[in-house]
Amino acid sequence: MTTALTLPPTLPATITAGSRTEGTEDLGGLSGLVLQLIDALGEWGVALMLFVETVFPPIPSEVILPLAGFLAGAGRMNLVLVLLLATLGSYLGALVLYWLGAAIGFERTVRWLGRLPLVDEDDFRKAADWFHRHGKSAVFFGRFVPIVRSLISLPAGADRMHLATFSLFTIIASGIWNSALILLGAAFGTQYDKVEQYTEWIDRVLYVAIAVVVVTFVVRRVRRARSDRAERQSEAPAEAARGRRRATPAND
Repeated sequence: MTTALTLPPTLPATITAGSRTEGTEDLGGLSGLVLQLIDALGEWGVALMLFVETVFPPIPSEVILPLAGFLAGAGRMNLVLVLLLATLGSYLGALVLYWLGAAIGFERTVRWLGRLPLVDEDDFRKAADWFHRHGKSAVFFGRFVPIVRSLISLPAGADRMHLATFSLFTIIASGIWNSALILLGAAFGTQYDKVEQYTEWIDRVLYVAIAVVVVTFVVRRVRRARSDRAERQSEAPAEAARGRRRATPAND
């Protein structure tokens, strides 16, 4: 007589064999898609995402890191490796902006990066103001401030902040920020079998975050266009008057 070994329908990744994405596909919606993407790319994919997020701020680490931590807590990835590689990706992305500021200059870099979708030049100028108000410490404390966290490297490079100091502040602060979000996600990852009931709410949060980013960008662009148009209209009479004075011959 033989006894069949029955397995529960849902197993954690440490037990289940097969592809990396097996298990994450059970979660639907946007959160499920992001989880599958991170799961497929693995720990080095998290580093790549954090690198891109640092250079291209609209891709938020607040979404990437908790989901990566969730997968690590569920046994899909190595938690320590995720922590280390996420910080490496953040640091390398910061180095790119630092180098652009040092090699090309602040204004030219802002004009170039300002052409990217969902990137506003005003965000770079706010980061520069933060840096000039607070000095070198802004590179450390700015890593905990949305938007500033990604862009503070540009004015630091343009002002030729010492690279060793910049690197130390960036690695420590990014490590703290990344660890907090990853460990938060890892805590939920240990309750993998219960998370599915919350995916609807997670999706809503993600959709709202995306909508806020897009709407904010559009509103700011419209306001800037109106401001530029009003400024040109106010300058037009003065330009016309100067043109008439140049065209009128001087009296003898």
